[in-house]
Amino acid sequence: MSIVNFIKSKTFFKQIAIAVVGLLLFVFVLKFWLGVTTNHNQKIQVPNLHKMSLADVQQKLEELDLDFIVIDSASFNPDYPKKSVIEQTPEAGGFVKEQRKIYLTLNPSKYRDVSIPDLNGRTKRQATSHLRSIGFKVGENYTWVGGIGKNVVRGLKYKGKRIKAGDKFPKNSVIDLILEDGNR
Repeated sequence: MSIVNFIKSKTFFKQIAIAVVGLLLFVFVLKFWLGVTTNHNQKIQVPNLHKMSLADVQQKLEELDLDFIVIDSASFNPDYPKKSVIEQTPEAGGFVKEQRKIYLTLNPSKYRDVSIPDLNGRTKRQATSHLRSIGFKVGENYTWVGGIGKNVVRGLKYKGKRIKAGDKFPKNSVIDLILEDGNR
């Protein structure tokens, strides 16, 4: 039997018909199965969790059959309560399906501690720039000591007490400079 005769035969057309029906049946079964397992057309609106404590978030999301994961905390934001939600993904108002995860970023309980650098011998301007760049505020209460260099740093103070390089203080702390007066 040649290929041309086989293509013209009833057997070939029956096989093609069976394959087409089988493929259509497979597509419809797959579509039905996906609709059932993926909760098609079901959606839950994501609530606004900003400024909520973790306990309140857990209760709220359990009511909606949603889950959450806490991702790394961001830097401290004084406008939000300590250990409250400052960011969420997906955003409030978005739609998700049941048992989906909401990713939360929490506000730390305080500013993170930053190490004091060794600024001895630097100029006032260099020290001020460096301290500000790592997150400190520079106070206006300068302490002047005798020395030949004008505005050369000879130490640092925090709340009136002398500090040394390597000490750790919360970010946004006010650091005062001890400077040479240039009168020697």
